[in-house]
Amino acid sequence: MSLVYQCKHCGNEVGKLNQQELDEQQLGFDTLSQDEKREMIQYQANGDVHIKTICENCQASLEQHPHYHELDHFLQ
Repeated sequence: MSLVYQCKHCGNEVGKLNQQELDEQQLGFDTLSQDEKREMIQYQANGDVHIKTICENCQASLEQHPHYHELDHFLQ
């Protein structure tokens, strides 16, 4: 099983961890609400877990252009 962290804005892979077991507490998932989990975490048929995050480039763009927070996707 792999944990794949992917930017929710540009789609780039931020990181990937190969895990035998998923420890939600160790990963911090236990601090998320059910809505946040549904929005951020996708379980794949092959056992992989895809986690939506924000990469450094998109974070910098959001800091420089705060109005981008209003948009679902600000990259084209």
